[in-house]
Amino acid sequence: MKYEKVYIFSLVAPLMILLSIIGFLSRKESKRIFYIPIGLMGIFIISEKEFSRGIKRKKILNKIKSYKQPK
Repeated sequence: MKYEKVYIFSLVAPLMILLSIIGFLSRKESKRIFYIPIGLMGIFIISEKEFSRGIKRKKILNKIKSYKQPK
């Protein structure tokens, strides 16, 4: 069940960005602004995931280094 959510979330963000680009390019001038928040949310989801992944990797690396240090 947990893995299914991960796959769904990994597909939602790029689809949001794609929908935003298509909607922005195909709509009239007055309706274009409605697609900007969708694209920004997709970008935020991807960047937040990358940022949190980097922090988790650093924590794991620091734990491994602390075990290797002589006591």
